[in-house]
Amino acid sequence: MELSVEFIIIFSLILFVSSLVHGTVGFGFPMIATPLLAMVTDMKTAIICIAIPTLLINLISIFSEGNFLQAVKRFYPLAIIGMVGSAIGTQILIYSSSELFKLLLAFSILLYLFIQKFKIEMKWIRQKKKLSMVVFGLLAGIIGGLTNVMASILIIYSLESKHTKKEIIQSTNLCFLFGKITQIILFSFHGSFTQEILISSFSGLIVVIIAMFIGLKIKDKIPKEAYIKVVKVILFLIASILIFQTVI
Repeated sequence: MELSVEFIIIFSLILFVSSLVHGTVGFGFPMIATPLLAMVTDMKTAIICIAIPTLLINLISIFSEGNFLQAVKRFYPLAIIGMVGSAIGTQILIYSSSELFKLLLAFSILLYLFIQKFKIEMKWIRQKKKLSMVVFGLLAGIIGGLTNVMASILIIYSLESKHTKKEIIQSTNLCFLFGKITQIILFSFHGSFTQEILISSFSGLIVVIIAMFIGLKIKDKIPKEAYIKVVKVILFLIASILIFQTVI
């Protein structure tokens, strides 16, 4: 991959917008950055390019909510399950296309929004906590490894588990942190990180920090009710982008 001036500008803009959204609502960086970057490069390269910035963003998001060790203690089982799923998904991505899985993810998001619209509750998630944690953790990890979009599945789990805004932000970012570390190790093992990709990734960290700082300032002013609405709107937009990318 050549680091042309056009690519650096586009990459920086994508990092800024995605980081700003993530800082504001607590998630969204990979869900926005991946499909946008995939429009100017291939899916695998897009995921690799934002791998290192994603680690930084996840750490900032978790620490910004406070009680880091308490969050790790509470959500590490879900994160470990997600890590296993991420390893499986990444291995599949390395050797095959993930277009079909992107479409599957999009329809699963739309199905959830349909359930929310008509007030159909998924009570089994709260009634069978251990089973639902394994199912959603593994599914989120696999899809995250394939498409870099793990948060949407975890948000469905968190909303139905009646988690607070703080718990949603910490659990999703912790799971993605564990999954991304696994993904980076596997990509490194297969020699996917070229010098050009490493340069673009590390050079984009400054843009990420600035955008996250602005986003975190905005986040504190968003009430819980508005936050949930924003989450659902973003989920719908994600599903639409995934379908567009797969069909077109």
